Amino acid sequence: MIQRNGAKRLTTHTQTFTTISRRTNPLASLSSSPKSHRYFRDHQALCHFIESCKLSSDYKTAIQIHTSIIKSGYETYPSVIASLLSAYVHFGHLNLAHQFLDEVFCWNFDLVRMNLLLENLMRIRGYDMAKKVFYKMPIRDVVTWNSMIGGYVRNARYGEALRSFQNMLSLNVEPDKFTFASIITGCARLGVLNHGLWVHGLMIEKNIERNFILNASLIDMYMKCGRIQTANEVFGSIERNDVCVWNAMINGLAVHGLALDAIALFSRMEFENVLPDSITFIGILTACSHCGLVEEGRKHFDLMRSHYSIRPQLEHFGAMVDLFGRAGFLEEAYAMIEVMPMEPDVVIWRTLLSACRTHKKPELGEVAVANISRLKSGDYVLLSNTYCSLNRWDSAERVREMMKRTGVRKNRGKSWVELAGVVRQFKAGDRSHPETGAVYKVLDGLIKRTKLEGYMSSTELVLMDVSEEEKEENLNHHSEKLALAYGILKTCPGTDIRISKNLRICYDCHTWIKLVARLLSRVIIVRDRIRFHRFEGGLCSCGDYW
Repeated sequence: MIQRNGAKRLTTHTQTFTTISRRTNPLASLSSSPKSHRYFRDHQALCHFIESCKLSSDYKTAIQIHTSIIKSGYETYPSVIASLLSAYVHFGHLNLAHQFLDEVFCWNFDLVRMNLLLENLMRIRGYDMAKKVFYKMPIRDVVTWNSMIGGYVRNARYGEALRSFQNMLSLNVEPDKFTFASIITGCARLGVLNHGLWVHGLMIEKNIERNFILNASLIDMYMKCGRIQTANEVFGSIERNDVCVWNAMINGLAVHGLALDAIALFSRMEFENVLPDSITFIGILTACSHCGLVEEGRKHFDLMRSHYSIRPQLEHFGAMVDLFGRAGFLEEAYAMIEVMPMEPDVVIWRTLLSACRTHKKPELGEVAVANISRLKSGDYVLLSNTYCSLNRWDSAERVREMMKRTGVRKNRGKSWVELAGVVRQFKAGDRSHPETGAVYKVLDGLIKRTKLEGYMSSTELVLMDVSEEEKEENLNHHSEKLALAYGILKTCPGTDIRISKNLRICYDCHTWIKLVARLLSRVIIVRDRIRFHRFEGGLCSCGDYW
């Protein structure tokens, strides 16, 4: 009992310190506490303290805390080592970081502790340090590889995760279910179907026992790679007594815009007595948002609270704001924000701002921007685009000047396509590819053919005060058009082409790809930041609502 109470008190001290140190100078927050010596009895508090030094750019205090850590005996804790290394790298003292790391290797840690160090370095995004630790380890086991692969996936470095997995196999290290869970997630995030099929085949070949986490990961991967039927087959072949596998299906159907299927699956879930959770309702509300099912969205939002006693979280309110905003009910979207029991975050205000741009409501958009600025995460790009779409060039120019002063840069459009197991990436206006000439020749030919079919560039979407010719050239070289041209260049007629992109597909590219799909009798699948678009026969699965 004494030990439990002591641990509870120490946890309370840690929480109190963490809260204070994030608001003030870290050294002041420590010295102001009457029981500051207790923080040096808790390695978690020390890690929070080091992080606070980074946030406040307080290198001097970081050095002082390192000295105190040595005195208190916590220098050999993997989490503390990782935090210190991260701090030295953050302050630009790479030599000190490498010296300290070399010293760590002299302590002859066992494999368990080295694996913990790797895990902690990946947790705080210390990739380079983690690599150095990994390559200097005399012995590595499957846990070592899992720390690297899982860390890469959690930090959206999916290409490196795939390369590490391939290296692991080449060294005859047997992957386990944790390895496969991570790498399948990486394939899902990248949308690389061929890699996903290969990994699934390896699982079968190695007789990996599939638990509900692996099953959910497989369903998620096939959904995110555009293979709905295969995801359905996996779902139909497994035990479905865990909510995770249902959530994977419902959320997958949502991103494909199959709202009615998602709602039907939810009803089946209820019939089979599987209790939905908060993630289930995020999927249902997202599905309703993507298809404009406002009343269904309202119904399930109320059902979540009244029947299942699930308290709506930020994500649920965000989905409702998106639902109302897309449908043009901007006042209801704003009213939903006002009644939220928690403070809306930047994402919710951006959602409202995006709807204001779509439905040409700049006044309410400025309310959203004011709140985004208050949260110190100004979405100047979206505000500038809103003004440009209304031809308010002076207002847009003022926003751009503000962007220059604050160092804000627009996120550049990127698209990638996987062919023969190789992922090729294109940026808007990209001419870096070795086959650029051939790609642009295919693209120019397609644009000429689509113009004969009535295609006209939507130059009003180019939010710059330039000539019509310049606007048209800008639209013609969007990243998804280049990726599609490359896919056509490299595949046989009739082959499906799958493209992923980091931004939402624009109206012009959407219209153009519908025409290309009809002219070439191809199925073209584009996964953008919001959802899937399956183009076939001149139509899109989104019904032109996205």
